[in-house]
Amino acid sequence: MASDGGSSSLQLPCVFSPKSRQYLAVCAQDGRLRIWNTDSKTINQEYVPSAHLSATCTCIAWGPCRTVKEGPQRKKRKSEAVQVEEKADLLAMGTAAGSVLLYSTAKGTLHCSLDEAHSAGVNCVHWHPEDSVLYSGSDDTNIVEWDLQSGKMRSKWKADRAAVTSLCVSPDGKLLLSAGHVIKMWDLDTKELYRKFTGHSTAVTTLRFATTRPPDSNGLYFVSGAAHDRLISVWQVREDGKDKNSVVSFTLTDEPRHVDLVPSNSKEEAVRLAVVCQDGQLHLFEHFLNGPCKKPFSPSCSVQMADTRESPMPIPMLAAVLGRDSRSVLLAYGNHLQPVIEQVVSVNTTERHVCLSRDVKTSLSLTMESTVSKVKTPVVNTKSKVLVPGLPGHQAPLKGSHLEKASEKRKKDTKEMSIAEQLGEIDLSATSSEKVKASLQTDNYAVLLVQGLESNDADILNKVLQTRKEMVIKKTVARLPLSAVLPLVKEVGHQRRLCFDTGILMVRWLKAVLMHHTSYLASLPDLVTELGVLYHMIESRVKMFHKLTKLHGKLYLLMTHVATSDSSNMVSEVDHTAKLVYEDGEWD
Repeated sequence: MASDGGSSSLQLPCVFSPKSRQYLAVCAQDGRLRIWNTDSKTINQEYVPSAHLSATCTCIAWGPCRTVKEGPQRKKRKSEAVQVEEKADLLAMGTAAGSVLLYSTAKGTLHCSLDEAHSAGVNCVHWHPEDSVLYSGSDDTNIVEWDLQSGKMRSKWKADRAAVTSLCVSPDGKLLLSAGHVIKMWDLDTKELYRKFTGHSTAVTTLRFATTRPPDSNGLYFVSGAAHDRLISVWQVREDGKDKNSVVSFTLTDEPRHVDLVPSNSKEEAVRLAVVCQDGQLHLFEHFLNGPCKKPFSPSCSVQMADTRESPMPIPMLAAVLGRDSRSVLLAYGNHLQPVIEQVVSVNTTERHVCLSRDVKTSLSLTMESTVSKVKTPVVNTKSKVLVPGLPGHQAPLKGSHLEKASEKRKKDTKEMSIAEQLGEIDLSATSSEKVKASLQTDNYAVLLVQGLESNDADILNKVLQTRKEMVIKKTVARLPLSAVLPLVKEVGHQRRLCFDTGILMVRWLKAVLMHHTSYLASLPDLVTELGVLYHMIESRVKMFHKLTKLHGKLYLLMTHVATSDSSNMVSEVDHTAKLVYEDGEWD
């Protein structure tokens, strides 16, 4: 089983399904959830969340196997034997927005969404082994118990002062482990604190029960791992309560990323542990839990992956689960977009260090199990306009004799303009229709802005950012890729400090960014530190607003008095002139 206890912001969730290990759920860098079939080594399903309605997936956990009805079935006769097969179906996904999504592999779609309980991102989710209950821990320091029958919150309680980063339910379903920096054990019936364990200086990312025995027999053990910590600690739940410190430690080469554990059911049975570290190595442990040990234990076997080049390069491991015997292990290695899944049945555990050489293809080819059988190729004539994917303004190479001839003809007729010539044609003060036609289009503005941000070219950035047309600004920001949004905000904060007029223009750019890319900015974990300049600008303007309001009021009163005095003088002069004209008329 995979580590069900939370994940750090840098870790991409990767979890094998329980029991049969039929599926591997992976959340990749592109935000998609892919369900890989471990038998056929192909994508079984893919869930693509909406970019503007969803948030980043932070943790995933498979639910207990259950009986799944995949389609209409005929009624069986009484004489036929009833065979019930339990399969992995529901997958819980915690998001940075504070919601929990349940994905069903049987339906191939989103089962339900659990919302309005957490006010911050969800760090960990864990299923109850027997009841239809799910637990989630969040940055808001709370634990929520969800009733999956109704899809609503059953209970909620504050776990600690710090964020809850890991959860784990005991095998009998009566106790719950939660952790931030301090590990706490809760009674699930009363929601009261049962025990407290201290020993980690950083956030705990892994919690797993190592035995199935009850706590009143001094035989209940659990393991924990923390961020930036090269140890797996083992804790004993004692009947007398003297269990403040860990009893056993397992040494690692780096912080743990994925933990699989085969628990012990008796004192005569050893606990087997498989830990994948951040450096991509796999460490195997086997130990009999019978009380405290002062000396840390080294792994019985460490496994590394390398390619078959002349100078071998390491291949990082993503996840590993133990088989029925100590020599078999199921591995997932490579990258998260297309992991390689392999069942290794004969690991030489007698050696301390094992290196496996594998020929891993560098090209990605994501294929689904069900292929399209009827494919029609469209007929393209010379008058058709071909739209190519990619950033506006960048053209991909097109294959085809007629397209190549057409492109060669266009090259002969017109000469492609360089970036310097395009910049020379931009006239920011143009008001006539002829100058507007000669200027660059909004999609070219987006291309130039991306190029300026990537190359940090001051000329390109000044030409683009100094435009005063609000519609051009909105369309340019709407066409930007997500990777350029944060650099643009930083550049806007830098440009704002140059002068007052530039600051007004930068506010327009910032307004357009917030209108089109708020959901992306909200999904960033370190938004406050990244946008420190923006926050400073807002705070300074709020502080100056009151003083400017007073100054505006004084100036308004002063201008009103000046205007009143001028109007009174003007009226008296008009009356005097009229009087003179009247008297002259009478005299005539």
